[in-house]
Amino acid sequence: MAEFAVYFLIEKLTVLSIEKVKLFKGVRTDFEFVRDELERMTAFLRVADSFEESDPELKVWVKQVREMAYDTEDVIDEFLLRSTHDHGRHGIHGFLGELYFSIKKFKSTRKVASEIRSIISRLRNIAEGHQRYHYKLSIQEQGSSSSFVDYSVTDGRGDALLLEEGELVGIDHHKQSLIRLLMKEDPRLKLISVVGMGGLGKTTLVKRVFDDSVVKKHFQSHAWLTVSQLFKIEDLLKDTIQQLFDEIKQPLPEGIGSMNSNRLKEIIREFLRGRRYVLVFDDVWSIPAWEAIKYALPKENHGSRIILTTRLINVASSSCIETDGFVYELKPLSEEESWTLFCRKTFQGNSCPHHLIEICSNILRHCGGLPLAIVAIGGLLATKNTSRVGEWEMLNHSLQPELEDNDELESMKNILLLSFNDLPYYLKPCFLYLSIYPEDHLIEHNTLIRLWITEGFVKQKEGRTVEEVAEGYLNELINRSLIFMVKTNDDRSLKYGQIHDLYREVILSKAREQNFVTTASEQKMMWPSRVRRLSIHNALEHAKKGTYGTRVRSLLTFGVTDLQSMLNILQLLSSFRMLKVLSLKDVPLMTVPKAIFTMFHLRHLSLRNTKVKVLPGSIKKLKKLETLDLKQTYITELPVEILELHRLSHLLLYRHVVYSYLPYDCTDGFKAIKGIGGLISLRKLGYMEASCGSDTIKEISMMTELRRLCLTKLRREDGMAICSSIEKLHNLRSLNLKSTGENEVLDLQYLSSPPPFLQRLYLTGCIEKFPIWIRSLQNLIKVYFRWSKLRDDPLQYLQDLPNLVHLEFLVGFTGEELCFKAGKFQRLKLLDFDKLEPLRRVIVEKGAMPHLEKLVIQRCNLLERIPQGIEHLIELKVVEFFDMPDEFIMTMDPRRLGDDYCKVAHIPEVYYTFWRDGGWEIYSLEQNPADVIRTQGRRNSL
Repeated sequence: MAEFAVYFLIEKLTVLSIEKVKLFKGVRTDFEFVRDELERMTAFLRVADSFEESDPELKVWVKQVREMAYDTEDVIDEFLLRSTHDHGRHGIHGFLGELYFSIKKFKSTRKVASEIRSIISRLRNIAEGHQRYHYKLSIQEQGSSSSFVDYSVTDGRGDALLLEEGELVGIDHHKQSLIRLLMKEDPRLKLISVVGMGGLGKTTLVKRVFDDSVVKKHFQSHAWLTVSQLFKIEDLLKDTIQQLFDEIKQPLPEGIGSMNSNRLKEIIREFLRGRRYVLVFDDVWSIPAWEAIKYALPKENHGSRIILTTRLINVASSSCIETDGFVYELKPLSEEESWTLFCRKTFQGNSCPHHLIEICSNILRHCGGLPLAIVAIGGLLATKNTSRVGEWEMLNHSLQPELEDNDELESMKNILLLSFNDLPYYLKPCFLYLSIYPEDHLIEHNTLIRLWITEGFVKQKEGRTVEEVAEGYLNELINRSLIFMVKTNDDRSLKYGQIHDLYREVILSKAREQNFVTTASEQKMMWPSRVRRLSIHNALEHAKKGTYGTRVRSLLTFGVTDLQSMLNILQLLSSFRMLKVLSLKDVPLMTVPKAIFTMFHLRHLSLRNTKVKVLPGSIKKLKKLETLDLKQTYITELPVEILELHRLSHLLLYRHVVYSYLPYDCTDGFKAIKGIGGLISLRKLGYMEASCGSDTIKEISMMTELRRLCLTKLRREDGMAICSSIEKLHNLRSLNLKSTGENEVLDLQYLSSPPPFLQRLYLTGCIEKFPIWIRSLQNLIKVYFRWSKLRDDPLQYLQDLPNLVHLEFLVGFTGEELCFKAGKFQRLKLLDFDKLEPLRRVIVEKGAMPHLEKLVIQRCNLLERIPQGIEHLIELKVVEFFDMPDEFIMTMDPRRLGDDYCKVAHIPEVYYTFWRDGGWEIYSLEQNPADVIRTQGRRNSL
């Protein structure tokens, strides 16, 4: 992690040189010396990062490097801040102002010179340690990779193989499922990948399967190989040969100790040829590791099987491809299974004492269904007196310190740390950054990507945008089972995610130890003297005082809604001059704090969900601002001064309709500003009202970097201008156009060459004639029509789009019948019809929409029956009928539905609703309509 701080500083020193900031010659030379010395250290630091956990002395040296880098960055940022001034002075006042500034800058530069000389002195002392440790690590690295750590001593993985059968819960189902996969009659070689996060019990499960007597009898040869993060292929192959030959009590081939890997693979292939074998490769950490192993295995049709365990989803899937194998994803224990295991370990199988149930439930929640955590924490609690409730409460409220200091939990912590230690250097800051989020907080994909970029964790690579690189980072963390998906987009990419509570505890500890992130909540805690990033959760009891204000680079709030906490935060802001990231989301602000406009380095400002009504013209002072998030505020107009923010890339300003179930339904955004086309760095613009006329709309064509565009209050006469502008936005991925009202025409007939990479299209307005250019959008994933009043059948233009997975029609279709033809809509997964008043029939031919998973039909008052042919949708999981007429409801009565009911009975979730007595009543299709399951809140009529 010190390597990343140093890399960031080198980049800043390089920019300082390139931009030719005015410095004394001696000061410039000193900066260049610091940069050159740090560049010599970077490669060594990347290696040292893997060793510091096992070498306390080296850990201190790395900490010194990190603090020196932070201090140097502070010196530079302070100088740049003092160097800014208004060049617009004229006359005698301008002359005096320039003279005053020159004297001030002279003093500032002299101060920089003094501070940088002090840093050089520290750097020289650190460099001596560099030479000493470089020699030390060069000895340790011989014969190993740069990521080597002696995990055999610390990770406790072998303990999983020693657990008694009685200690395990929920394993029988998985065991039998895996045995069935192993024994399935198929002569081809098959590979089964068992994948899941660390601590789920993959090794324990597979060992039980491997040792099962039925499995032992079915296969002629057996071997269990532990791969781990570091392995030598020769050692692994020799271990395989040893086990295979020992099993049949034959001596090992002569000279095996001196054989190379190719010869060892030949021996294994020859031995296994003609045999039905089962081999387990436990703890595989990379695709190259599997590639190195697989060529030793003969691919014969004797029904042989390979089992592989891994934490990485891409390793699991790629290893199965060649053998048409099976990925078996292991999930956390259910609440019931977790409780059973917890009581078994904590109370020796007895029930939990009544006075401890609430405390134990809270402790168990932290374990998140992770068997390793439940066993470890349960074992710790088993030693405590059940009558001393205070001791149990203490663990409940201080799990993080217990993880750090309690030897009994050391093994669990080290197993979780394996995943962190295995991360490449560029992913470690990204993962540690997740410690800013409170427990159980949903991590929003788009916000996280922007924050990573702003913090400087993501560097642009040739041929890829910085957002695409960040997206790759996020997918890597998902692939490593470190972030799990809670909600996905239509293309199955992450929308909202979470991290496991225990991984959060691990990175909280790491982040605090490395002064990476400091979290503050209503619980009293000591802040470190060198706070770098501050995350405030729920409340801030009082504003801390100290010298750390000039060091803080990021301040983020989560759930801070009380007045006193807000006042304390405002008091802090006055000293936080160096902020790059400021997120005051949910804080009950009425106005924008003036202190914000003194933050010269600010790049990310979020006032989301505050009560702010006016954005002052002083916003122009934030020249480096890249993201301005004003969602869910009361701002409807932007000052003209915002046009001076030439680095602005994300301008987000709109409010969602209260109680609307449509995620893209918003009230008016902000009024367009003449000259907005000058913001050529914008990548996301939403929602802007087009009421200023066609001239402003034409300016949009200048924003060629736009990825997302949302315009409201469009009129018929804007059609030619908006089409002309859109044709120039070749990078556009999402387009949302909304007319002034339900009867206003959204004229898109002039668009002949749409953005080729468009993925999401939302059209709200009277279209009348279907825009045929849509059928050329091969990358289109989602289409949404509202108020369209289409006269022709839209399905004929959409049915062959190869990537369409989500289709919605809301209000406006004028036809009586929609027919989905065989072989069409091959990737569609979600289909939604809402308030299509003339619609009487929906027909699904066999072979249409073969992958449809969810069907929603609501407020279609003339619809006569459920879709004809619904039985052909074999992957359908959910069917919803919302607010349908009484006549339609009666056809849902299972006593009258007859054959139609039988056709949809295989669908797991089938229900319908209608409005009654001020609420939405939801009925199961399997029940009589008189039985109310539950009531939802009121929704606005559309």
